Amino acid sequence: MKIIDFHTHAFSDHLAARAIPLIAKAAGVPPFLDGKVSSLLRSMDMAGIERSLICSIATRPAQFQKILDWSRKVRSDRLILFPSVHPAAPDVLAQIRMIRAEGFLGVKIHPYYQEFYLDEPRLNPIYECIRECGLMVFCHTGFDTAFPRERRADPERIWKVVVKFPGLKFIATHLGAWGNWDEVERWLIGKPVILETSFAISYCGAACARRLLMNHLPDHILFGTDSPWAGQAEEIARVAALDLPVDRRQKLFYDNARRLLGL
Repeated sequence: MKIIDFHTHAFSDHLAARAIPLIAKAAGVPPFLDGKVSSLLRSMDMAGIERSLICSIATRPAQFQKILDWSRKVRSDRLILFPSVHPAAPDVLAQIRMIRAEGFLGVKIHPYYQEFYLDEPRLNPIYECIRECGLMVFCHTGFDTAFPRERRADPERIWKVVVKFPGLKFIATHLGAWGNWDEVERWLIGKPVILETSFAISYCGAACARRLLMNHLPDHILFGTDSPWAGQAEEIARVAALDLPVDRRQKLFYDNARRLLGL
């Protein structure tokens, strides 16, 4: 079966050497890889993954151009890049349009690293611009192990955004909301929100993960690992152990990602 990993991270070799130890210490999560692109590609080969999506996080507005330039340099037939914008950037809407003009298909945002709440009004023009550009918004959702458990990206906030911006391609990582999966069932299951599986199954449990994936819209589920914070082969095995029906597993691992990416 072909596989696309819809959620990975990688950095330039120089930055990876500094960033990965710092993030690991803050999050209390040991990495599986060193954060380099070459290491991700080797992992993909070993796990049998055709393509991976690398998403960046602009922790400061000034990082946008460096991230865009690096994303342009790294993307390839096997690596899809989603650059990042910071909501506090004064020219954030122009940055979103630049991402689209450069041929990228999505924008990564992170409520904790970028200090915002998903449904606060200052995000409205950003969501509207992303929707107008036909881009995906790829968002960390739920809690984050490196931060206090503030409800910045809980399922109710996600649903408020989706209702306000119909047609917005909103991808909720970590099976909808890391550490808040009971509310995912209440607010998101069966709704037009795309859920991806990264860094979730080993925390919410196989029974919970299977229930969410079986009850959600079959065209709105994606496979992701959050590499280097989880092993790609290990996450494939966790999904395989859920014993999903063949057609749903095919959509999860490959078909839905292929459609969203226009492959």
